[in-house]
Amino acid sequence: MWRKTMMTGSAVAAVWLMAAAPAQANGFFFQAWPPVWSTAAKVDALSHPTAADGCPIESADGLSIFIASNRDGLSSGSGDPNDIWAADRASIGSPWQAPRKLEAPITSGVADFCPTPVRGRSLMFVSTRQVAGACGDGDMYISRQSPAGGWSEPVNLGCYPNGPNTALAERSPSLVETPYGTFLFYSTNGTTGHQDIHFSVMRKDGTFGPGTVVQALSSPSEDIMPNVHERELGGYEIVFSSNKAGVTPTDQDVYISFAWFLPGPWSKPVNVGAAVNTPAVEQRSTLSHDGKRLYFGRSGDIFVSERLR
Repeated sequence: MWRKTMMTGSAVAAVWLMAAAPAQANGFFFQAWPPVWSTAAKVDALSHPTAADGCPIESADGLSIFIASNRDGLSSGSGDPNDIWAADRASIGSPWQAPRKLEAPITSGVADFCPTPVRGRSLMFVSTRQVAGACGDGDMYISRQSPAGGWSEPVNLGCYPNGPNTALAERSPSLVETPYGTFLFYSTNGTTGHQDIHFSVMRKDGTFGPGTVVQALSSPSEDIMPNVHERELGGYEIVFSSNKAGVTPTDQDVYISFAWFLPGPWSKPVNVGAAVNTPAVEQRSTLSHDGKRLYFGRSGDIFVSERLR
C-alpha cells in the first residue's frame, strides 16, 4: 500500500504486473531466473554417519548453522527424537566445527526441529512439547538468547483462530521483515487436511494472526517447509519441498518461486533441477542470507548446493 500512494494510473498497474512476474534477465534490478545450482554435496561435518540429520539453516552472517538431529538419543540408547543443534565456523568457506546440542529450554525431551534464527538473538522452531498453551501436533515457538548465552522459555506463537498454530502439524517458520509489515511463512495441514504454504502477519503488539493459504504455492499435493530469502537486487525468493510432480507423498523435491513484494503474488514454482533433486526425499531447504548457498536434508544427511548464476 505504501508504494501505491507514490504512484497512480498506469504506473501502479506496471508495479503490480511486475510483482506478478519473476526476474527474467540480468541487469541492475535483475538476476538470472530461475537460479542455476551446482551439484549438491553432502556436508560431512554436519552429517552423522548413522543418525537422522536435517532442517539446516545458516545464521545471517553465515558463521553459524542450525540443524535438527536425533544423534544424541541414538548414541545414548534413549531413543530421544530430534533436538536442535548448532555449529560454527571461522569464516564463510571454512569447515564447520562439530555441532553442539542447544540446552534446555530449547531441548525438551520431545521432538524439537525446524530451527530458524531471527534478528535479536532469537530462535523460532517447531516442537511437539505438550505444555500449557500448546495447540497441537507440532507448534511454532520463539525463544530469545540472553547476552550470557542462556535461552528464554519458548513462547507459543498462538493457537488458531487467534494465531497461526493449529491442532495439527506446523512446519518450518520463516520470518521476513519488510517496510510494509512483518510476515511469517510456514506450512501446515491444519486448515486444508494436507500440508500447504501459509503466511501470517505480525500485529502491532508483536503477536501473529491466523494463517492464510498462499494459493500460488499450494496444491492438492504436500507443499511443505518454506524458507523466504530477500534478494539484494530486490524481490524475494521462496524455496520449499513438494511432491507435486511425484507419485507418492514421499516424492519430495525442492521448488523455488519469486515475488517482488510480500506476501505475493508469487511466480509459478519451478523445480530447482537435477543438481539438487534426486529420487530420494529432499526436504526443508533454506537459502543463505546472501542467497548463494542452498541447504537441505536428504536421506538423513545435510547437503549444500552453490548458486552458479
